[in-house]
Amino acid sequence: MAGATGYTGRAVVRALRDTGVETVAHVRPDSSALAAWRARFEALGARVDTTPWEPEAMRATLAALRPSLVFALLGTTRARARRVARERGTVEDYETVDYGLTMLLCQAARGCGSRPRFVYLSAVGVRQGSRNAYLAARARVEQALMQGDLPYLIVRPSFITGADRDEFRLGERIAARVTDLALGVAGLLGARRLRERYRSTTNRILAEALVRLALDPAAANTVVESEGLR
Repeated sequence: MAGATGYTGRAVVRALRDTGVETVAHVRPDSSALAAWRARFEALGARVDTTPWEPEAMRATLAALRPSLVFALLGTTRARARRVARERGTVEDYETVDYGLTMLLCQAARGCGSRPRFVYLSAVGVRQGSRNAYLAARARVEQALMQGDLPYLIVRPSFITGADRDEFRLGERIAARVTDLALGVAGLLGARRLRERYRSTTNRILAEALVRLALDPAAANTVVESEGLR
């Protein structure tokens, strides 16, 4: 699983292990917290993989693992992109991470020989032609998956929030609360579908839904909006 150390990713590792699914959690080989992540995931019964983000290396790893599911929960933020540029002098933005690394993983999955279902964590509001760089990158990934030859599952959650996030995203937390309040009113007025699609969720609820859908044969080649996650 790629993106295992993220807020949703770590919950997915736990949900997979709770379901008894053999799990390999990917951690970047240059992660300063590699030892801590290894201890955390191995305590759950998951294996840890540190394959570098290089096409041939990733393809070889997946060919050896022959997975039935590949989870792509990759993403960055503008704040992280600025920090990485400042500290490392490298570019890690929506184009290189959200799109680039996801497509690298997808190509590796296509060439691994086991034809795994590609489980992609997208976002609510994704549509072709968006001028928002974050949504546009994810729209391109979705289009590639829909036009590709791998079975896929695309999930579009709304805000993913919780008090235990490592990164304190004040703007996102405020937006989630304001949106949830407004949607609560809308639901009372009859707009229940709107409320269910855009209200926030937690990483645990999302992770359990991702695992449930990933293991459901009927969910192959589907796009699941936020209201389908509860």
